[in-house]
Amino acid sequence: MSDSALLIAAIVVVVALAALFVFTTAARRDRAAALGAGDDGPAGAGEEAASSGRDIERAAVLEHQSDAALAAAAATPPAVRAPMDPEVLDVTRRQFMNRGIVAFFGLGVGGFSVAAIGFLWPSRSGGFGSKVNVGKIDEIVSQINSKREPFYVPEARTWLASYPKDAVAKAEGVYTGAVLEGMKSGWVAMYQKCPHLGCRVPWCAGSQWFECPCHGSQYNRVGEKKAGPAPRGLDRFGVTIAGDSIVVDTQEVVQGPPIGTDTTGQGAEGPHCA
Repeated sequence: MSDSALLIAAIVVVVALAALFVFTTAARRDRAAALGAGDDGPAGAGEEAASSGRDIERAAVLEHQSDAALAAAAATPPAVRAPMDPEVLDVTRRQFMNRGIVAFFGLGVGGFSVAAIGFLWPSRSGGFGSKVNVGKIDEIVSQINSKREPFYVPEARTWLASYPKDAVAKAEGVYTGAVLEGMKSGWVAMYQKCPHLGCRVPWCAGSQWFECPCHGSQYNRVGEKKAGPAPRGLDRFGVTIAGDSIVVDTQEVVQGPPIGTDTTGQGAEGPHCA
């Protein structure tokens, strides 16, 4: 580095130090003035030390805030308290318990009512209580022939059996409506419930009849009563053919045929189950 560069650097350092000295001196004087100290130093002995400028300023601010708060308090009238509802003010423990009991009782009855309505409301979207497509005719015939028993439809609570064409003439003297039309198409749909006391009636492979296990009522293949305490034959549903499928209408239960009805002449084909 040349001598001229060193000289310039030294001058810059000296100027910076001088500026720093002047700045600190001025700051010291301002601080002393704010604290109340004059050029002659602190106050003499026996005299009370002067308050600092910061204390004086803080006291002035506090005084101003206190005056403003007092003025606001004096200007704002006290709020008038609304009277309490006597019903709320005078509720006793007995009244509270009574109202609680009534409320819970009402909720319980309401919930039970909604559940009961939902349970009893008939379903029309498929299943029992609607028109049920039970399947293809060919598949149903194949299963009936292979198992040697009527075709059971659980969603319709129905036994579906083939009806002999040579018995239609006798059926016309007993059956009517959709039940008769179904027989003419070769089918009969029987409600699974026994008309005696409502037991579910199964199929007996031995006798090839329906036999109730509860009280021994017996019915032939098409649900006509053969024996037992039942007051009539099995109740039934209307049957229609839709293309290649069979549809059972469970919206209406048709009362079974009277005692003594025997349109097919089918006798027991083996030992009884009940």
